[in-house]
Amino acid sequence: MAVDGSNPTRIMVAVNESNVLGYPHASTSSRGAFEWTLDKIIRNNYSGFKLLFLHVEVPDIGGFDGSGITGASRPHFNNEKCKDLGTRGFQLLEYFIKKCNEIGVACEACARIGDPKEVICDEVKRVQPDFLVVGSRGLGPFQKVFIGTVSEFCVKHAECPVIAIKRSQAQTPADPAED
Repeated sequence: MAVDGSNPTRIMVAVNESNVLGYPHASTSSRGAFEWTLDKIIRNNYSGFKLLFLHVEVPDIGGFDGSGITGASRPHFNNEKCKDLGTRGFQLLEYFIKKCNEIGVACEACARIGDPKEVICDEVKRVQPDFLVVGSRGLGPFQKVFIGTVSEFCVKHAECPVIAIKRSQAQTPADPAED
């Protein structure tokens, strides 16, 4: 944690959209990872941390135009390029930025296009956060074979400490692949 006069601890939080109808809204796993980070790490030390939100849009899904990076910092999400982006990824990131602005936590956000597990690890290497927080859907061994898990890949390959936050039992749907 940052001490007065030092640089804030930079936490990258990988977020994704829900695959349940009603988009755009954050997935249960992403919201859980974000809320856990606020409750267990940041607590009330808002000036000691900076959250770096990363959303990776899978190619050809949702009309993401591949514009690359979108950026924002407290108190406004006002980058001109972002206003014109109009993508679902932008709307997702806006949810997290708004929450940070409400409580006074510094933040930035970017959206990328590609394979989420690869892009997250590449961004960790480029940005060099103090650690990475990812949500985990809690898939069983059979589902992991067919679906794969981004969180497991990041734990093994990201070049920084990784915290994978599992969904609570109450948040787990009948089909764990739903998020």
